[in-house]
Amino acid sequence: MFKVTPNPPQTDPASPYESPDSKKFHEAAERALDHYLKPSDQIMASINEPEPMYLANPKYDTESLLANASETLGSASEMLLNFAAMLDTSRRKTALGIAQVVMLGELAVNRALDNVEIPK
Repeated sequence: MFKVTPNPPQTDPASPYESPDSKKFHEAAERALDHYLKPSDQIMASINEPEPMYLANPKYDTESLLANASETLGSASEMLLNFAAMLDTSRRKTALGIAQVVMLGELAVNRALDNVEIPK
């Protein structure tokens, strides 16, 4: 089946900005872009305030924090190794390299945990 199409396709030469409401349309578009792309003053003012969701409890002792970090790094290492097993060769090497860096972090945390003196 052969369909006749102009080469190039004919388009309407009128721009959407040339209509009587083009100024309103342009202002609305600018407001929408500003809303999503410009940082607001409220967000900028709260940058120095810590987000309570991500704070470690200050009442935890160093040993507890290090033990938790060790477990987290161990879990991350295991997830990376499992993920690497599903990848092709080049990407597998990258994932295994990241897993090795995580394991080194885990070893450092474990070493620090060994050096923690428990108060008597």
